Amino acid sequence: MKIGITCYPTYGGSGAVATELGMALAQRGHEVHFITYQQPFRLPAFVPNIYFHEVEVVRYPLFEYPPYDLALAVRMHEVVLRHGLDLLHVHYAIPHATSAWIAKEMLRPDRPDIRVLTTLHGTDITIVGQEPSFHTITKFSIEKSDGLTAVSRYLQTETWNAFGCTACRIEVIPNFIDPAVYDRARYSDTVRAQFNGNRKVLMHISNFRAVKRVVDVVRTFAKVTREVPSVLVMVGDGPDRTAAEQEARRLGVADGVHFLGKLESVAPLLAAADIFLLPSETESFGLSALEALASGVPVIASNVGGLPEVVQPGVTGALVPVGDTDTMAAEAIAILRDRDRWHAMSQSAAADARSRFGIDQIVAQYEAFYQGNRQ
Repeated sequence: MKIGITCYPTYGGSGAVATELGMALAQRGHEVHFITYQQPFRLPAFVPNIYFHEVEVVRYPLFEYPPYDLALAVRMHEVVLRHGLDLLHVHYAIPHATSAWIAKEMLRPDRPDIRVLTTLHGTDITIVGQEPSFHTITKFSIEKSDGLTAVSRYLQTETWNAFGCTACRIEVIPNFIDPAVYDRARYSDTVRAQFNGNRKVLMHISNFRAVKRVVDVVRTFAKVTREVPSVLVMVGDGPDRTAAEQEARRLGVADGVHFLGKLESVAPLLAAADIFLLPSETESFGLSALEALASGVPVIASNVGGLPEVVQPGVTGALVPVGDTDTMAAEAIAILRDRDRWHAMSQSAAADARSRFGIDQIVAQYEAFYQGNRQ
């Protein structure tokens, strides 16, 4: 098949999943065309069967805010006609599904068979889509899609409840990992040595938005390191980084907190971690948690959203109430102090991630989804 993929190409779970999906499809012999405003951050310079089409937005004095959604629709229209795409697979309802519907309407005289498939990832439904100014267009874009997937059962239900489109068929296809990439054994101890190999390594990876509660990560770490000498590795960046840095200084643990910024490859870092902390306000799935589990890292996370579908309490980690840093710290301390328990959780985490979320089985589900939505 010839597949067009549109996603946000910047640092974040939806863009990572869309890019990894495209690369996996290309390896299976499909022709994949990424259509977005810049090359996805996880896409190497060249991959066979993959093509990138940049969406250029004209800067014209008339427009205070250049209309990216319209420019994207025009580019989709052009790529479908020029390269004979079979379908457009967009990640996020707005503006991507909206632009794809416009492109489909433009294509109707020449390519009435083109299909628009939309994958819902989370904030497009739970936050942005429920803003009064976006609710109607989000509902419209969902209902006009020819096929829909959600990354968790939680998000599937949330979409039905939020938009009242109970007649919409939404297939749950979860996020995935490549077991080979997240094999802890393939990486050296260099990273751990960098952060003082005698101390335990707690880790957090996100875009540091308010919903991620990165200040709670620091507070949890401060409580853990008083009982178990540790370091905290913070991967990512965003608007709440300053608040997290200030909290680390206030609590007197700044010397043990390492902010590494945005990194393209996180697997070598996760291979050095002992505990992964994810105290989010909400998560539609929790890709970073899955990547940690696949690396054999027990995950302590908030008991919200799609995280209970990823983390098995007592087996691969723990789930705690949002904002309860005391319980989060207590769970981490208990696991870190019991080496046999940590090893058992580590092995269970890696095995569970591979058995339920391995790339081969999930990509096969997407292929079946594509075939089932072809005219």
